[in-house]
Amino acid sequence: MGKDVPILYSFRRCPYAIRARWALLSSNIEVELREVVLKDKPHEFLKVSNSGTVPCLQLKDKIIDESIDIMIWALRKNDPEGWLDMPAEGYRLIDEVEKKFKPNLDKTKYATRYPQNDSKVSRSLVIEYLIDLDKKIKGKFLFGEQPKLADIAIFPF
Repeated sequence: MGKDVPILYSFRRCPYAIRARWALLSSNIEVELREVVLKDKPHEFLKVSNSGTVPCLQLKDKIIDESIDIMIWALRKNDPEGWLDMPAEGYRLIDEVEKKFKPNLDKTKYATRYPQNDSKVSRSLVIEYLIDLDKKIKGKFLFGEQPKLADIAIFPF
């Protein structure tokens, strides 16, 4: 790969990295994929990433350290499936999933990391959220018959 190809630091099972990779793939943007072992993060990655988390996209002139920002950057370059053509509600939904759903999902999936929390309560909140989310679907996807950014941004969770 050439020097001008962006470098994507990623971890294959990370939902944030999954959604960033999906947007890059949809946008037909070639990247050099560098898998990060989270227990042993490489020095070059830590030098580049402000947060020390994946995904992290290293461009020639800047670093994009948030998955949703990577998605939007890629889709603004090339959005062949029209993912960015969604109502503002979609952005609110993405934010809501990250702030309300994901924390409770983590407290359910990784209950031993949160001994102070009742995993049954977290599980109940996750189920309640998914039931409400299901009611918002307006076709095959959240906003109709074609996927939009919100669909792709939340599916890995």
